[in-house]
Amino acid sequence: MKRLALVITIVLLATLKVAAQKQEITSAITVYPTFQPATVILTSGRKMEIPLANIFLKNGALLYMSGDDIKEANMQTILRAEFADRSYIRIDSMLCYQVDSVGNDALFCTKVIDIKAYKQSRANSANITNLDLTALTTTSSTLSYNTIEATDISELQFPVEDVYYYRLDDKFVRVHERHLKRTLSKEKRQIMESVMNMPGFTWTNEKYLMMILEKIQ
Repeated sequence: MKRLALVITIVLLATLKVAAQKQEITSAITVYPTFQPATVILTSGRKMEIPLANIFLKNGALLYMSGDDIKEANMQTILRAEFADRSYIRIDSMLCYQVDSVGNDALFCTKVIDIKAYKQSRANSANITNLDLTALTTTSSTLSYNTIEATDISELQFPVEDVYYYRLDDKFVRVHERHLKRTLSKEKRQIMESVMNMPGFTWTNEKYLMMILEKIQ
């Protein structure tokens, strides 16, 4: 019995180790390694060409250079942003890209720093304040923004998580059991649970997330 318990413990520890290894770790705080051109469409319909833009991994917000300053746009004014490699739309104040679609419904994703996991991994979480914004908020005729203090955080390592959303009947829903149960009908919840019970299912496996989306049509 003791030997069996030991084997089970070893297997569990190995499983946890593999799971931990799957989370992306980065020293970057932006999606792109360098700032680059982007076309930004505001909620007013206005289109703006931003010479140097990026996406903040802290919260999925749009960043742009203004002189020597890095500024974070007020996401309530942003409708979407188009970079060279992909287009993003604003969902819950974050820029998300489309993974795939089924008819008019679709799966979207954004990458953000897992602040909770980062704090748990450090006995002293004081350095997390290096990601905070200054209190200065400025509003112009174009974009509302916060100015970010440039702080050297190159030695820090951040765990990154993928956050997913479904577009269902033109409404966006966070892809998570709790949120979906509040949104889906009883029949569709049962379909979702049947996929959840499949071997290998996780809420970050896009194959299964698309399977749910296809089955609840």
